[in-house]
Amino acid sequence: MASKLLLIAVFVLDLIAFGLAVAAEQRRSTAKIVQDNEIQYNYCVYNSDIATGYGVGAFLFLMASQALIMVASRCFCCEKALNPSGSRAWAVILFIVCWLFFLIAEICLLAGSVRNAYHTKYRTIFSEQPPSCETLRKGVFGAGAAFIFLTAIVNKFYYICYSNARENSFRPYGGGGEAGVGMGAYK
Repeated sequence: MASKLLLIAVFVLDLIAFGLAVAAEQRRSTAKIVQDNEIQYNYCVYNSDIATGYGVGAFLFLMASQALIMVASRCFCCEKALNPSGSRAWAVILFIVCWLFFLIAEICLLAGSVRNAYHTKYRTIFSEQPPSCETLRKGVFGAGAAFIFLTAIVNKFYYICYSNARENSFRPYGGGGEAGVGMGAYK
């Protein structure tokens, strides 16, 4: 049976990552164009950059969650072979899907954090055109949060299927008992 303590710990890490990603989406940087009265040029003024910190935090918590599940299941590479069964087949499928969702979530969080931290330094002095105050598009951290949610669901199912397959794994010689040949009294 799957470790309930591990599943609870991973759930808490995923919940924190999801909350940070949603908070990052709500607190994205915004910019406004301000005109300097003395020199007569326009420049961009950005508000708080807290969303970058939230995005990096979500990135790290999701990474810790994924690492915990993979260490507990040994990524299919450091243990005895699992017995061919439905649980093993689902574990393999969910392992692949889990990594796919994880990578998409991490890319969204990392790209969102980097892009949110970028502030244009462009100023206009003699031009009529206002400066380009680039900000992060709406929904990047939201997509990261959605894939955190999907990763959280899939990695729990993966671990449960893996645990079931490991419990029912191949035991040579009739169930792992005595491996020798029984030599009873011969008359």
